[in-house]
Amino acid sequence: MTLRLRAPRRLVAVASAGALALSLAACGGTTKDSSSDSGNKAAAGDGKADPNAPLKKGLKIAFLPKQVNNPYETIVDNAGIAAAKEYGGSAKEVGPSDASASSQVSYINTLIQQRHDAILIAANDQNAVCGPLKQAMAKKIKVVAYDSDTAPECRNVFINQASSEEIGRSEVKLLADQIGGKGDIAILSATANATNQNTWIKYMQDELKKPEYSGMKLVKIAYGDDDDQKSFQQTQGLLQAYPNLKGIISPTTVGIAAAARYIDGSKYKGKVTLTGLGTPDQMRKFIKDGTVKSFELWDPKNLGYLASYAAAALSSGQITGKQGETFKAGKLGERTIGANGEVILGPPTVFDAKNIDQYHF
Repeated sequence: MTLRLRAPRRLVAVASAGALALSLAACGGTTKDSSSDSGNKAAAGDGKADPNAPLKKGLKIAFLPKQVNNPYETIVDNAGIAAAKEYGGSAKEVGPSDASASSQVSYINTLIQQRHDAILIAANDQNAVCGPLKQAMAKKIKVVAYDSDTAPECRNVFINQASSEEIGRSEVKLLADQIGGKGDIAILSATANATNQNTWIKYMQDELKKPEYSGMKLVKIAYGDDDDQKSFQQTQGLLQAYPNLKGIISPTTVGIAAAARYIDGSKYKGKVTLTGLGTPDQMRKFIKDGTVKSFELWDPKNLGYLASYAAAALSSGQITGKQGETFKAGKLGERTIGANGEVILGPPTVFDAKNIDQYHF
């Protein structure tokens, strides 16, 4: 949610259009490779899954995004809300207007009081939300992390948009291909605590250690806090502070759009390469005017759809969150839970001038 850059163009197609995988803002999924499966077993509990159990009618679920004014999160959540109608449930979106580490806590507490069947959360911080989420689970409320994971013991399953390793490594390969594998580069991330961003960056840094990237140097990791204006200013600061900068990776849809807007109106257009994670609709202009050559993403609608069905399967007893369990996710078909309770949507799609008009989200 590892991918040679050229090959993935054939392997990836946005899920709703014919293959799978995307975003608009803090984009994010995360695998925590250091986590043991024991944490997920604790989260899954001792219940026994009944894959033949029917989906319960009237389920109440709630999506808690990183921030409610995040366009990407809105796409994800609206798709999940629509999916709930398919299986006879009801869903809503609630959440903070900022992406700070603790901003989601009060919303979790309220959802517990409202006795929802499931809480679906894109975590701003993997640990800050753990206390209230564990309280929810103790009250038999199912917890699904999506886009950006919590610590494994604080949820039942994690719906990852793509392999975190695949995203991180492919971002480096994509930029290297565009700058000839040489030059100073920077990363413009979302928040410093975002689990998905940090996991992707970890794999980017590891990828850069390979001999084929010896000509590339990571000079700075900047944080725009998933705020458009701050991301715009951070881009300006990077370009002024590092005059030899050749490329920027922004693995956040807010960041890449803000960075593209700055570069588009500056002397750096055509000189500094920008890539990252963005949506076709927000990046179309910048692809067509040459500011950006290519970028990646998965289908956010399918991410929300899959998360919604996972919540329904958990709440109906079809799955408990243990590795190897399977459930049916409507039009997306059968899915299998992997290690640490992770379910992967699919590989990212590379968007460029040749294919961007085929996608609209």
